Amino acid sequence: MKRTILLIAGALLVASGAFAQAAPAAQPAPAKTATDPGAPDATLIGVDKAQQELKEVSISKFEDDGFWTADMMKDDGYITLRKFEGSPADKKPVQGETDAQIKEGDKYVLGAKVQHIHRAVTSFTISPTRPLQVPGIAKTISIWVVGRNVKHQLYILIDDQFGNRAKIPMGDLAFTGWKKLTAAIPPNIRQTDPRYLSKTGISIVSLLVETDPAETYGTYYIYFDDLRATTDLFTENNRDPDDMIDTSW
Repeated sequence: MKRTILLIAGALLVASGAFAQAAPAAQPAPAKTATDPGAPDATLIGVDKAQQELKEVSISKFEDDGFWTADMMKDDGYITLRKFEGSPADKKPVQGETDAQIKEGDKYVLGAKVQHIHRAVTSFTISPTRPLQVPGIAKTISIWVVGRNVKHQLYILIDDQFGNRAKIPMGDLAFTGWKKLTAAIPPNIRQTDPRYLSKTGISIVSLLVETDPAETYGTYYIYFDDLRATTDLFTENNRDPDDMIDTSW
């Protein structure tokens, strides 16, 4: 009897060992390789999109001083606008524009004259009569400025397509002569939404100068020319011609 029990137990052990060899523990699936056409490319994860069509576009050349308005606190001073003939000597044409077209359609710059009443922590704005729409997805924004070597700070106020306001720092004005100031549009600015494919980009609301209190005396002059943006036009240039426009409602 004991011998029979031992034989049965031995048979069970052999069978369980064979079963363990026949069915090994599950292993994690190997990562997909580049040879697998359906494999995700880790180097592209987090990238906005695979294709871009970057182009520098001119948003305003400040040719019409009547299109712009200026404002500051009346208790701090007065501001007036005027256009002047001239242009930065180092300015280059945008893509597709010739030097002859620049001379023909870009004769003026916009000047602002600020008369301070007293030293103060103040600011002034120069705004278009309507917001300036930037096509596509803006990456950078630039503007030519004569800063007159003061420690004031220049900002550009923008709105996204959903009305959210942002303040883009362009830099200080402590330089002489013309200088091109350029700033990146932060990626947290919401310029597109998959539910509103027809609504993209940003709108430029105004130029804002925050003054240094030590410099707010006498008369201050500042000049602007050629507001530009480098923008991604891939979506605009590749939209299906039969696609409906959501903003037409």
